[in-house]
Amino acid sequence: ENLSQKRVLLRLDLNVPLKNGFITDETRIDKIVPILNFLIEKKSKIIIISHVGRPKGKIDKKLSLKPIAERLEYILKKSPDSESLYGSGQNIRLIKYDLKKITKENLFINKNEKIVMLENIRFYEEEEKNDNDFAKKLSTLGDIYVNDAFSCSHRSHASIEKITNYLPSFSGFQFNEELSALKKITSEIKKPITCIIGGSKISTKINIIKNLIPRLNNIIFVGGMANNILQFKGYSIGKSIKEENCETIINEIFKDAEKHNCCLIYPEDVAVGKNKEDLPKIKKINKIEDDDLILDIGPETIHVIKETIENSKTVLWNGPAGYFENPNYRRGSFEIAKKIMEKSKDNAFYSVAGGGDTIAVLNLTKTFKYFNFSSTAGGAFLEYLEGKELPGIKALKWNVRIK
Repeated sequence: ENLSQKRVLLRLDLNVPLKNGFITDETRIDKIVPILNFLIEKKSKIIIISHVGRPKGKIDKKLSLKPIAERLEYILKKSPDSESLYGSGQNIRLIKYDLKKITKENLFINKNEKIVMLENIRFYEEEEKNDNDFAKKLSTLGDIYVNDAFSCSHRSHASIEKITNYLPSFSGFQFNEELSALKKITSEIKKPITCIIGGSKISTKINIIKNLIPRLNNIIFVGGMANNILQFKGYSIGKSIKEENCETIINEIFKDAEKHNCCLIYPEDVAVGKNKEDLPKIKKINKIEDDDLILDIGPETIHVIKETIENSKTVLWNGPAGYFENPNYRRGSFEIAKKIMEKSKDNAFYSVAGGGDTIAVLNLTKTFKYFNFSSTAGGAFLEYLEGKELPGIKALKWNVRIK
């Protein structure tokens, strides 16, 4: 494929954690540098499509891609491959025009511009609705489409799925790497298998867990996910985060787990505060007060989790154990990471971490390199393990790898 001067619509996952406009973890940015350098070398014109957060189809200045465009520009300029390509002053311009009115002519202002980035694609409600006209309009901006956002490929969204109907479509380096690693995991997985599920996105994971039960020996619930389980079991969770209307499916999860002999583990004790900045207090789960916020797991729960990891051959981890953004509530996540690191010295043990926040924990604990495989894809990673065909993979009908 001759890519010279071709306009490449490049779907990336730059949904990095932001705090007050600052990026707190750059893993997702670092991972896409190779494909950008490759396309620049081929003299392509790159149009980056990405999202951050959940603006629900409305413009939200706090979720602008501006800090991400600036950081990516800085990283590319210091990338060893970019010296000959960039010269000084190669910028990534953030395009803020309305995408529904934009034309090709609005994108590259001068012939030296190599990369532009469209503003947060989720500012348009048509993106999450997988709107056909919106995808078609997007496709008019480029000559070819490349999906290098495996972590978004479980979504039937316009810039992931529908767009492939209108342009020659390819998968990127990162996409292929994650896919082949996951194929390996699913074909060679060794029992006992333990899955640790945490984080705050509950509704997107809860159905997946139900479907994974027949394949797993243990499921450990931590983080926001555990609060729903505790409430279902009749405990007060104070003002902790939880998802509404999950009782029926949690009931099914417990029934299925019993049927398939899968052990469900949830907290026995937790670290609580009256607010997210408070100092932690350890409490048994039957002692939670109405104004308590559950922000981490407690020492007894950590002990149970470590023993379970010790007796496992495979551990899949998706979602932190607590509000790790505050160092006082990192202990659960840190202890899990440390235990997996120790266990990684056992050659028969296989560990996988998935999801942006989980990767942030591994970076904080410097345990990243001890995992056999880590994927910034959280939901996509779980759905693939569940055996689903992901919309983003299915849409790349020819499944052509860019060489």
